[in-house]
Amino acid sequence: MLTRHSLLTLLPASLLLGVGGEVWGDTGSGELSGGGGQIPQISYASTAPDLSDNSRYDFFSRVVPSDTYQAQAMVDIVRALKWNYVSTLASEGSYGESGVEAFMQKSREDGERVLEAARKANQTGHFFWMGSDSWGSKIAPVLHLEEVAEGAVTILPKRMSVRGFDRYFSSRTLDNNRRNIWFAEFWEDNFHCKLSRHALKKGSNVKKCTNRERIGQDSAYEQEGKVQFVIDAVYAMGHALHAMHRDLCPGRVGLCPRMDPVDGTQLLKYIRNVNFSGIAGNPVTFNENGDAPGRYDIYQYQLRNGSAEYKVIGSWTDHLHLRIERMLWPGSGQQLPRSVCSLPCQPGERKKTVKGMPCCWHCEPCTGYQYQVDRYTCKTCPYDMRPTENRTGCRPIPIIKLEWDSPWAVLPLFLAVAGIAATLFVVVTFVRYNDTPIVKASGRELSYVLLAGIFLCYATTFLMIAEPDLGTCSLRRIFLGLGMSISYAALLTKTNRIYRIFEQGKRSVSAPRFISPASQLAITFSLISLQLLGICVWFVVDPSHSVVDFQDQRTLDPRFARGVLKCDISDLSLICLLGYSMLLMVTCTVYAIKTRGVPETFNEAKPIGFTMYTTCIVWLAFIPIFFGTSQSADKLYIQTTTLTVSVSLSASVSLGMLYMPKVYIILFHPEQNVPKRKRSLKAVVTAATMSNKFTQKGSFRPNGEAKSELCENLEAPAQAPERGPFVTHQEIGRNRRAP
Repeated sequence: MLTRHSLLTLLPASLLLGVGGEVWGDTGSGELSGGGGQIPQISYASTAPDLSDNSRYDFFSRVVPSDTYQAQAMVDIVRALKWNYVSTLASEGSYGESGVEAFMQKSREDGERVLEAARKANQTGHFFWMGSDSWGSKIAPVLHLEEVAEGAVTILPKRMSVRGFDRYFSSRTLDNNRRNIWFAEFWEDNFHCKLSRHALKKGSNVKKCTNRERIGQDSAYEQEGKVQFVIDAVYAMGHALHAMHRDLCPGRVGLCPRMDPVDGTQLLKYIRNVNFSGIAGNPVTFNENGDAPGRYDIYQYQLRNGSAEYKVIGSWTDHLHLRIERMLWPGSGQQLPRSVCSLPCQPGERKKTVKGMPCCWHCEPCTGYQYQVDRYTCKTCPYDMRPTENRTGCRPIPIIKLEWDSPWAVLPLFLAVAGIAATLFVVVTFVRYNDTPIVKASGRELSYVLLAGIFLCYATTFLMIAEPDLGTCSLRRIFLGLGMSISYAALLTKTNRIYRIFEQGKRSVSAPRFISPASQLAITFSLISLQLLGICVWFVVDPSHSVVDFQDQRTLDPRFARGVLKCDISDLSLICLLGYSMLLMVTCTVYAIKTRGVPETFNEAKPIGFTMYTTCIVWLAFIPIFFGTSQSADKLYIQTTTLTVSVSLSASVSLGMLYMPKVYIILFHPEQNVPKRKRSLKAVVTAATMSNKFTQKGSFRPNGEAKSELCENLEAPAQAPERGPFVTHQEIGRNRRAP
């Protein structure tokens, strides 16, 4: 067996026992190569974990703890300091590499080179060092590298100086220590001299030894830390032999036949069973693998006021005792430095582990509508929820609707209230003056129908702003298009009647069919019934209900996401709902264009025409505003406001152009609201036809006008009471039966 720092104890020739230092090589099953027998060994310095393998080193024991304990102690220190990112350095070879596996060891020379390299790389203070027992509390590894090594935490098997050994060893000389064959070599190395003149080289500064040198006086001296373990190893062997001799050779002095030769297997059992107090007062025992208990002192290399020292900061015996308050760190005093590969992720961030480095990760934020499920996972919130501020959970998305006090509702409500008031005022006025010529001339029955439609147009605003529910959504479906359908159905009936009367007059003097008030109402309600029929079919196919749309305002930033409470009326459904009203409006506009040549004092054709032209402009402006804001964040407000304002403006145009002039005359010029003489249908149609002819030639008149008896202006009754311009629709209907 090759050993280093070995001490061999020679007993009788039949017994060769080994007390070894650090073991090198493989002994197979425990037999010494070339020894020829099973010889137990007790080591005082070998700490390699491999030596605990009984299948290979079954006759090996040691009074120093295995590096497995040292590794556990170092791991406990790292955990206590809350470090989770540690790089390991080891000397090349099985001793260092196996230590890395157990988390430990660097040799002294390698440690010095590492510290030197850190200084040259200007990394002083960047690394915090932790050294195994090969560094321990030695001065040599940190000599001239004090600043680089400052703060280093080292570990060393618990030991103490042996009293009396220093006095004994410092008194050793070449004369009184001849039995140690290696002492002369030690003498030359310790005093840097040569004992033989022949060993001196010319030009060399090495001197010749004088034998007057003294250890501790002419050289530095510090007790070797393993002295305690050497003594304990010798005593362990002695206790085992003593117990074996007592059992096998009771009452005998010297060896008895049962111990000559000694059975190595028997001796190993006695070695493993020893239990005594060692030179330092610690119990010396062995476990089943031949290892001694792990007992360590923990040091920190500290610089104070320019002086350096290893200071004991704790111990480890099966578990850690660390006094962190006694530790000092370069640049931060007692503040514990951090050594982590990656900082902890913030709430709302998931860990993405770096491949092959479980202590290192990247923090990736949960984005969009994701929240943090656990440390490694982000998950999307349900469709009706959004992540919390720190993205550790989900919360409901706020639900919005158009409120009554919203700025977007101010203008629609103002127009609606003013429009309803004006409509009621016109209705009251017409009812009050129901039998006057102007009211009769406007067609009382259709006028009330038209005013009802105008009222519903204004009232629709309140349904559009009210909170959507089953009732509100149902009423929206019914009245949003119904008010406009009633209005334009009545206007279409009026313009169609006028057109048919004067087209008939061009061919004959007989009146066209279906121009009586009852017929006109029947036609109007027939047109309205088509709108109602479509609404009923819609209710059957798709019952009305309110919905919360979480996609409409699902913004990229979930903080601004909103759920929109609305009725289940899509843009396409809205187009279909208003489409019929638009068809009536366009058809009415066409008839208004065709009857534009009728004298303005004869009927309502031209006011209806101006009404329809203006209404078309309003709805042409509505289309790009409504559908062009479909992607806007304020879509709910803009589209609702645009729709209600457009409907109210359409109603206001009809109310203002068709009825306000009549109300004005009724209230402020009652002298014009008087009955006139009745004329036959033939006279009416002839007058209208001739009026058109005169109008076409009017440019040749000196004043540019050509008026017939029926085309006089409204001021004519005041000047000539016997002649009047009012020929009512009812009058034309009655004249159908005139001779």
